[in-house]
This record gives sequence, structure tokens and C-alpha cells, in this order.
Amino acid sequence: MKNRMFTKAVALLAMLGLLMLGLGLIHDVVQDRIRNRDNAVQGVVASLAGRQTLMGPVLVQNCTETTGLKNGSKTEWTTRPFQRMLLPDQLRHEARARMEERSRGLHHVSTYAMQDRISASFANVASFLERPASEATAEQTVRCGPLRVALSLSDPRGIRSASIDVQGQSLDVGPGTSLERYSQGLQATLARHQIPASGPLELSIALELVGTEKLAFVPLGTHSQVQLSADWPHPSFGGSFLPNQREVGSQGFNASWNLSSLASSARQAFSDQQPLCQPSRRGIDDYASPAQAASGGPCLESVDTDFVDPINPYSLSDRATKYGLLFVVLTFVAVGLFEVLKRLRVHPVQYLLVGSALCSFFLLLVSLSEHLRFSIAYGLAAGACVLLLGYYASHILGSLRRGLPFAAGIASLYGLLYVLLQLEQGALIVGSLALFGALAVIMVCTRHVDWYAFGRQDSDAPAMPQGVQP
Repeated sequence: MKNRMFTKAVALLAMLGLLMLGLGLIHDVVQDRIRNRDNAVQGVVASLAGRQTLMGPVLVQNCTETTGLKNGSKTEWTTRPFQRMLLPDQLRHEARARMEERSRGLHHVSTYAMQDRISASFANVASFLERPASEATAEQTVRCGPLRVALSLSDPRGIRSASIDVQGQSLDVGPGTSLERYSQGLQATLARHQIPASGPLELSIALELVGTEKLAFVPLGTHSQVQLSADWPHPSFGGSFLPNQREVGSQGFNASWNLSSLASSARQAFSDQQPLCQPSRRGIDDYASPAQAASGGPCLESVDTDFVDPINPYSLSDRATKYGLLFVVLTFVAVGLFEVLKRLRVHPVQYLLVGSALCSFFLLLVSLSEHLRFSIAYGLAAGACVLLLGYYASHILGSLRRGLPFAAGIASLYGLLYVLLQLEQGALIVGSLALFGALAVIMVCTRHVDWYAFGRQDSDAPAMPQGVQP
């Protein structure tokens, strides 16, 4: 008897190992599909535009400093180029994003078309222009070029249209900026007569921009305001600041930020030409992650909005496969309970077939979810597996009366898994309570079992023919 029980235990462990191998292969398939989806996103980014971050506008002036140093009867002259920047005192973004779904094969990518109305106010521009001349000496000459308006973007390929107005006058807009690090974007040259002799300089920029999955603004003003609305019901607000106010509904969201330079280091970091505090489009070294920027000083803070897809079928399928081993173990326990309580004998190969049907669910799920909504794909995959396992269990357990409760238990497992996939914050507690409940049911059902007596009786019991009613 001991040898038979030991042999069956070893066989069941071997079956479990084979099923774990199969689950590992299925998990690799899911990861491969996720990589394919990432490649599709990168393909859209390469042909459209990536994640967008807006920095500015700022006023930029390129200058050269010529210094004379007497060396005996000769004077040696050295020239040093430098750049002067004036950041806005008041900065306001009024942005509206319209979501546009792009497809690459089976994969869908969330892109957006944004219309932004930017207002910026610069105080004391006239005194800013006069400062280099007042600092010049007999041995030193400072010459500066024209004043330029610069608006930097992380991916200027997304610009669809742009216009810049100063004091009600339209400027000619050109590509690029005069900034050393943030060289991508657009710029315009200010004529001297367009700069007020006193009072603030008022800028107005109308920008139409497209991007992928994420939109961010850098608060460069002494006081910065950002108002963003979009027809996307699943925003994820991140970056360095959360919105002061937000309204999220089924038709979209509205969010607003009101920031002071006292609460942000963005102005100083921008003046020091530090990188962004986030990764950007591949291949651009000007924008780095916080870890990469830590060695070079503070990085640019920003307010970020991710247009996330909460029902991404690949991420949900990946989470589902992580519960595969638990599914198999619980099902093996359920079959084992029937063996113990009903004095049946189930062959290890039958355990393997039941486990294989469970594993096929995860492969069906990821394949169907590429063509159907995730909820429909989940229902079809789970329904097919429950029907198959209910039919098979009715034969290996000897009657339909035993197969139906088994199928109901499997259906409950699939229902629990669906609930866990919909939950993010509460998944752990729900899963823990469900496991505790399953253990409690097993202990209650087997509380009167005499395992020693069961072993002796089972060793002498003849095998029940398949399909025979007890």
C-alpha cells in the first residue's frame, strides 16, 4: 500500500512538473506577444511622434564676450560665446487632447492630437536687453544677437501647426531652438520695435501637436497654470505634481494645475540645462530618467498625464498566467477530494489531462483577446474549459452528479480570477481570503476522514470502471 501511494505521489509530482513546463511555455508566448505590441508602439512612434513634453516658451539671446588681456605692448583678445535666457513670470497652458487610435497589425496604440493655447508674460524685458551693454568695460566687449522666442518639445515631428503672436503681432516661426540641450522645437525672432519699452511682454502661442500615450508640461513660470482636458476616461496623473483639481468621467476628464516656482526647481534646472526627470523617445540622450540625471544634478520636474489602457489584453493575460499553477494545484486537490471521499481511483494521466485543459485556457485567452474584447474573450475561453472539464469529470468520477459540482467549482475559480484581474489595489486581500476559504472547505470536508483506515481500504478496493454509477 505504501509503495502504491508513494508511486502515485511521485507520478502526480511528475504530472505537475510537466504542467508547470507547459505554463512556462504559455507565459513565454504571452511575453512574446507583449514584445510584439511594444514593437508596434515603437513603429507608431517612429512614423508619427512619441511621448510629448512641452518646455517654454522662453526668451533666448546668444551673446559673445570679447576680452582683451595686455601682454607687454600687445593685447591678446579672447572670445567667449554664452547664452542668456529669460523665463516667463506668468505661464498658462489651455490644452485639449483628442484621442486617436492607431493600429499596427493586431495591436492598437493610443495616440492623441492636442490643441494648446499658451500664454506667457515676461516682465522687464527692456532692462534684460540693456544689461550686457551696462556690464561691458574698456577691456571687455559684449555683443548680443536678436532676442528669440523658443518653445522646446521632446519630439518636434508631432507639430502640425504653430503660430506665435507678440503684442498682437504675428511672428515668423522656424524649426529648432537656440538652446544648447533642448534644441528640438520651434522658435521665432523678435524685432526691437516689438519689445515694449516698459511693462511686460505678452506672448501667445497656438500649437497643434500629436503624440503617443503620454503628455507632459514643464512649469517654467514664476506662476504656472496648466488646464488639460481630453476625451479619454482613464488618465493616470504622475510626474512631480498631481493636479489641484480633476474631474474624470465616462466621456473624458478635466484637470488643472496651479504651481509656484517656490514649490518647483524646474526654472533653475532649465537654466542649468538639466535633463528631464523621465525617459523619452529612444535614441535621444537629452532626456534621461531620474537615475541617469541624479549624477548630473537636479532634473526637470514636470506634470504628466498618461493615457493608459486599463484593459490592455496582454498585461491582463500576463497577470492571469501567474495564477496558472494555483489553478492546477487547486484542481488536483479537488479531484483528490473526490478520490478520498467517494473511494474512487483516478489515474495520474487523467490528472494530467485535466491540468492540460486548465493550461489551455490561458493560451485561448491571449489568442482570443487579440481579436475580441477582453471580457468576451475571457468568457469564451472560460466557458469552453468549464464545459470540457465538466464533461470529462463526469466520466472519470463516475457520474454526472459528481461532474457538475466539479464543473461549478472550476467556473468559480475562473470567476474569482476575473475579479482579481479587475482589481489592482485589492487583489492581494481578495486572493488571500479566497485561498483561506478553499483551505477551510478542504479541512471541513475531510474532518472525519481516517487516513490510515482509508489507505488500508483503498489498497484492497478494486478500480471502478469508468462511466459506471456507484
